[in-house]
Amino acid sequence: MARFADRAITLPELLVSRDARQARQTAWLKQHGVTLISFTVVAPGPVKDSDLTRRLFSHGLQALESMARDAVWPIITQASFALITGPEALLAINAPAQAVKRAAIALEQAHPLGRLWDIDVLTPHGDILSRQQFSLPPRTCLVCSRAATLCAREKSHSLAELLAHMEMRLNEAEHA
Repeated sequence: MARFADRAITLPELLVSRDARQARQTAWLKQHGVTLISFTVVAPGPVKDSDLTRRLFSHGLQALESMARDAVWPIITQASFALITGPEALLAINAPAQAVKRAAIALEQAHPLGRLWDIDVLTPHGDILSRQQFSLPPRTCLVCSRAATLCAREKSHSLAELLAHMEMRLNEAEHA
């Protein structure tokens, strides 16, 4: 991977990236016809491609591969994308989407870095499965126990505080 960008992105860049991700997902679903995992890293603030996000991404990708291997779910194909808007991966996995989403939720909840990952699971028809469909509450804030959406909307924590907390979690996980 090339040197990380460490550059603030603009809102138009972020929106174009989201559209491109959705187009890749649609193309992969048409091509492979199986459950799709779309994986990104939680990256508050304007810098999405950094040493921090790439290290978190690497740990997450390894965890997803282990999850599939442990469940004996074949990964048909996978690809990673080093983007200015942050690292992304797609994994076409031959397994029931509901089971994959349950395992992804368990991974996000049990792994020390799981809260820092965004693991979307799409059915072969392109429906994104949500935590709400599994009667689970919204994800909590990176710093406190409140709903992440509330803290984000209220700007309860500074960007520096969020990033410091992410670094701390990563360092603890890498030195455990």
